[in-house]
Amino acid sequence: MNDSKCHGTCFAGWGLLVWLMWFVPANLVAEPLPLKRAVELALAHSTTSAIASADEQRAYAAYRELRSNYIPQAAVGSGLGKSWGFPLSLEGAAPSLVNFTASSALYNPSLHEAIRAAQVDSQAATFQSKDQRNQVIQDTVLSYASLSKWEQRIGRLQDEQAAAMKLEEAMAERVKEGVDSPLERTKARLSAARLRLRLTEAEGSADVLRQHLAKLTGLPAASIETIADSVPAFPALNQEEDLSAKAENNPAVESAVQHARAQYLRAKAEHRAWRPTVDFATQYARLTTYNNYDVFFKSFEPNNASLGVVIRFPFLNFAQREHARAADAEALKAKKQAEAAQNQVSEETLKLQRTVRQMEAAQEVAQLEYEVAESNLDALETRVDAGTASIRDLGESRAQANERYLALQDSKLDLQQAHIALMRSTGDLESWIRAGN
Repeated sequence: MNDSKCHGTCFAGWGLLVWLMWFVPANLVAEPLPLKRAVELALAHSTTSAIASADEQRAYAAYRELRSNYIPQAAVGSGLGKSWGFPLSLEGAAPSLVNFTASSALYNPSLHEAIRAAQVDSQAATFQSKDQRNQVIQDTVLSYASLSKWEQRIGRLQDEQAAAMKLEEAMAERVKEGVDSPLERTKARLSAARLRLRLTEAEGSADVLRQHLAKLTGLPAASIETIADSVPAFPALNQEEDLSAKAENNPAVESAVQHARAQYLRAKAEHRAWRPTVDFATQYARLTTYNNYDVFFKSFEPNNASLGVVIRFPFLNFAQREHARAADAEALKAKKQAEAAQNQVSEETLKLQRTVRQMEAAQEVAQLEYEVAESNLDALETRVDAGTASIRDLGESRAQANERYLALQDSKLDLQQAHIALMRSTGDLESWIRAGN
């Protein structure tokens, strides 16, 4: 009897536990997501990184394909068929029971330069893949920092909304008692309505950013919660240092430079197509009598083989000459594009460096204004408690302090965005993330 009661009680307890685990929201049991982990998940889950990795593998495979021309390529087959009269060829090969062929390049200046071009193109694809990784990192960090800002703002606005509702109730009592005019109550209601509007906007922005991070990282949107302290400190910036000179370290610039070099080598390969080439070639064929070889040739040997080299001396090919000229134009175009990319990144780096200085000054101003507003609010609360200031003045001071707080948040995010863009421009973004906790 006791055992049956125990079993029934235990079963009910397990049922309640399962019910709670099913219906408790995921965000209540989820762990906060550090920035470094978010970036790692984004790099592993991002379609942009996957596409860039596929392009990198394709470029390397193209290089290995050209290099394999120096390795003999062998094929085994047969040209089975009946011959009437002289044994004519079948698709360029003598009719045979078994046919084996092998060939490879021995000396080919054009192929040599084409291989070098493909190798440089593979390096360019590697730099392009790194640039795409930096793009994913930048997108993730900016989204994470923005979401952290909105989460902090939501908490602040919720507290301010509670205070505004209390103020509205107090003003309603004062109007009812005839101490203040109905206009003051309307102003209090307006302040509360503005806070509700900003809270709604903040929650909407946070939901959009959380959904974006969910798509980047592959995590459920409801489980994403930021940790403000997980964002690494930004490196100290010396405004006297010319960071525009580090534009050469930008992966996009390095990719453009390598692509220009590859185009130059391709043009060089087209010009070297006029030089002699030497190829290795060998062939073995097992011939049969039903192809009439014994009739039309003095002696018949079923096993036949050839081994040697094929030498070519190009001397007349106007189409190739024009093709080489077109390759020269493509090489010049790629060179100028690389120079333009380097100049653009250099200018953007200098501009971002100056923007960081301006954002630092703006944040300092916003910080001081917020501290002044908070001090005024504290002093006014003391005066209200002492009866020397009105509740209306307290509401206005609280609204001003809230405005200063929001402005300080915006200035901090602007500074973060400028720092992140500058580190991507100088090629230091990924190392900054790796150095973080």
